Amino acid sequence: MSGWDGIDEFVAVAETGSFSRAAERLRVSSSHVSRSVARLEDRLQARLFYRTTRKVSLTESGRAFLARCQRLAEQRDDAFLAVGALQGGSDSDVKGVLRMTCATAYGEQFVMPLINDLMERHPQLSIEVELTNRQLDLVQEGYDLAIRLGRLSESSLVATRIAPRVMHLCAAPSYLERHGSPDSLTSLGSHQCLTGTSDHWLFDDNGQDWLFRPRGRWRCNSGFSVLDAALRGFGLCQLPDYYVKDPVAEGRLVSLLDRHRPPNTAVWAVYPQKRHVPAKVHAAIRHLKDGLARRQEYR
Repeated sequence: MSGWDGIDEFVAVAETGSFSRAAERLRVSSSHVSRSVARLEDRLQARLFYRTTRKVSLTESGRAFLARCQRLAEQRDDAFLAVGALQGGSDSDVKGVLRMTCATAYGEQFVMPLINDLMERHPQLSIEVELTNRQLDLVQEGYDLAIRLGRLSESSLVATRIAPRVMHLCAAPSYLERHGSPDSLTSLGSHQCLTGTSDHWLFDDNGQDWLFRPRGRWRCNSGFSVLDAALRGFGLCQLPDYYVKDPVAEGRLVSLLDRHRPPNTAVWAVYPQKRHVPAKVHAAIRHLKDGLARRQEYR
């Protein structure tokens, strides 16, 4: 029996709060995780978890043991990466399973083609991607990386800006012919608005944030559906540049109140805080940043 037996399983259960989620993270069975933790407790002659049918929580001994195990696991991973770099260079480190998540529409259109290209370049890399508009807990659910859009909330995660994100207020010429163009922020209240996932629109008013709560008879949590409704002349929309770039350039949409366009937000790569980030995560972030920069940006 190795001195490492049960350590990875223990850390995974502690970080996810569940034997089943730990098994998913480690790609083993729940019974394997349970047996490994039980054997570790026998070796330590200490109980590490309180277990109920609904909850798993650390004992005092478990909390003290966890911090040390996490440091040991990171040092072990660092050692493997260092040896790999000496033997095969940086590309040889880009291997294993990269688990990541991203918003559905943005992921389908922009992220996945680049991630597929990354996997093609690195034959030892495997990819698992969850496209969802829910904000997943990276640590609890065992994800290496998330691509998130807009302003980030306070978090213990590390965030790296990988692309700009410019918001545009737009409408179809057919709508403007019927209802006229808004000539100020205060005139927005008299227009039909197409709302998506957010209950407010952000604008810049002489350097200050100006929040507007759009009202109308249409709402959907899909950016592409908002775009389609705007193209049909149903009302005003506020969407990121990657939705409206081509329709504006082609004259199918008109960009409005550009002087009040909000300050650029961003596309972020977000990942759990570690002393050393795995090579696969560094490679993915670098590749996404380079690939997104190559796209022509609408201004």
